[in-house]
Amino acid sequence: MGTASGQTTPAELALALLELHQPGNPVILPTVWDAWSAHLATDAGFAALTVGSHPLADSIGKPDNEGMSFEDVLTRVAQITAAVDVPVSVDIESGYGLPAARLIEGLLSVGAVGLNIEDTVHSEGKRLRSAREHAELVGALRSAADAAGVHVVVNARTDVFLRQDGDPAHTVDQAVARLTEAAAAGADVLYPVGRHDPETLRRLTAELPLPVNAIALPDQDDPASFAPLGVARISFGPFLQAALAGRAREILARWG
Repeated sequence: MGTASGQTTPAELALALLELHQPGNPVILPTVWDAWSAHLATDAGFAALTVGSHPLADSIGKPDNEGMSFEDVLTRVAQITAAVDVPVSVDIESGYGLPAARLIEGLLSVGAVGLNIEDTVHSEGKRLRSAREHAELVGALRSAADAAGVHVVVNARTDVFLRQDGDPAHTVDQAVARLTEAAAAGADVLYPVGRHDPETLRRLTAELPLPVNAIALPDQDDPASFAPLGVARISFGPFLQAALAGRAREILARWG
């Protein structure tokens, strides 16, 4: 894989990232936020990374949930992709109110080849997009990536489990319906974000038509516990940074 100069092209990185998603043999994408954390992950042997909005926002002193701008994100992602030669996906929250073409153009301009897109619209009172509206955005992102000639890996996220709206008994059905619509619109991966018990996670992977992303606590969960549930991708959200922060506080407390 690579060009005559030995560098991996964005199209090659994107396809490499896509091919890592195998239900029952999950790819672990450590959630990073700067070049330092990205180096930690690649030095440990991980083949791809995801950039989390929460730890990234914390690292630049801004709040999560679109307290930073898309330009803030791109500045940091450019530093990460310059430091490592593995596929990098980026959490772009709900899209910063920008058109899909601008989001794809921006990500590709800094070397990212994947994205998470969520259905909570932070700039509009944190309303939840309708299933159709979210699917239309996923479709627009896919079309923009196709036009750019790179199969940007689109990870469609739903926040229905986090929001706890309505009857919890229907939340799995709601998540499956929303994400199935996103799949039909062109998503590659589906992310019913939240901490799920094994039975719920097994049901999600069985009922959803595409590879499923699960979130893990890197310092507590058993890495081997996800494969039997059919998971295809594992990321850490804000929890890797939180675990490192806890250890750092212990060290600093010795000197405080």
